[in-house]
Amino acid sequence: MNFVKRAGMSLGARKSKTAALLAIFVVICTLLLGGFLLQAAAARQEADAQRTIGVDVTVKKKNLTPALADRLGTFDLVHRYNPELPMRAGARGFTPLTSDAPRPGGNSAGSEDPGPLAVNGVRDSGMLLPFSYGSTRITAGRGITPKDAGRSVAVIEQRLADKNHLKVGDTVRVRSADGKRTVALEVVGVFQDPTQDPTAWKPPHELPGNALYVPVGIAQELGTGTATVSETVFKIGSPGQAEQLHAEAERLLGKGSFDFRVNDKAYRDQVRPIQQVGTFAGLIIWVIALAGALILGLIVVLQIRERRPELGVLLSMGEKKWKLIGQHAVEVAAVALPAVALAALAGSLAGQAAGDALLGGHNGKPVAAAGAQDAEIAPPTVRVEPTTVGKVAGIGLGISLVSTVIPGIGILRLHPRSIPR
Repeated sequence: MNFVKRAGMSLGARKSKTAALLAIFVVICTLLLGGFLLQAAAARQEADAQRTIGVDVTVKKKNLTPALADRLGTFDLVHRYNPELPMRAGARGFTPLTSDAPRPGGNSAGSEDPGPLAVNGVRDSGMLLPFSYGSTRITAGRGITPKDAGRSVAVIEQRLADKNHLKVGDTVRVRSADGKRTVALEVVGVFQDPTQDPTAWKPPHELPGNALYVPVGIAQELGTGTATVSETVFKIGSPGQAEQLHAEAERLLGKGSFDFRVNDKAYRDQVRPIQQVGTFAGLIIWVIALAGALILGLIVVLQIRERRPELGVLLSMGEKKWKLIGQHAVEVAAVALPAVALAALAGSLAGQAAGDALLGGHNGKPVAAAGAQDAEIAPPTVRVEPTTVGKVAGIGLGISLVSTVIPGIGILRLHPRSIPR
């Protein structure tokens, strides 16, 4: 009789033991599938977190130009970047804020005062710390974005807007510090700085209400000399990429000629726990695979001992020993395949809930990144994909093969006459 057919008849004749073996295999395959699903979900969430949170690298250099900052910003590892170009400018057609406190030494203004407005040229205002941490917020309109390059737009402070009755869509005219150029700017946003007005006298450009944010190109146009970036912040995916960005900065800016600081606190707070879950899931897979092979191997050893009379009869009839081992392998494999299907069903029903519990999903709401108000990590997505089920099936069949072949070595030493009947 064909040993495959004989394996099917044996499973049918021993229904209770077959059911117990199936239950064990379902547990093993479900745990394996859970490990793979959790590992894949952690990898997807980690990639999303790297894009949204990332690591901030601040580069400072004397005489750093916007052009050099742009060249470094085009490096492959950089997701976003923001150079800051501070300028002082004057106002045309609207009135800047002034300090309510009396000015020390009289009221005579300096003849060389370059202007009462603190104009900050930026590429992406959302990367500025006051905005990203949420202490400074947009109350109307929007901030400066990379799409504003080449446009004459501005974001003004709430106090300046209130004093001059300005709103989003209005136009303000700003003149360069030397008075030679005047630029008309459309107000696209109004922001609120929580800093209180100083009680002591301060020059107008130091008052928080006189701050404006404009694209870098506008700040360069208002400048009176060589435009110099005070600092540039680059957002990369992970702390490990900082060394590569540093090497690129050395190539462009010169070795040892700049200050390079890495801020990965938000990354550590949000991304590393996700990585730990992924590592834990990988450990689960190995432990379950080894434990499953061990448990099933012990079960097969016990089955071989119980079925020694059956084996003796088959050997007496001239059955080859490798076919006896093959019969046991087929029996275990035949139970493994439906167990994989049941595990896939269980994973599709309960996988998302397990992923939410372990990866920090809160009722489907994104998890806000620490220190980055506008960056949100998407909730974990657990998907039962054919490739994942294929991995579980492959490991399950591998377990069945190992758990039958290794104990089956004992069958090779059997002799019909030595087996009791």
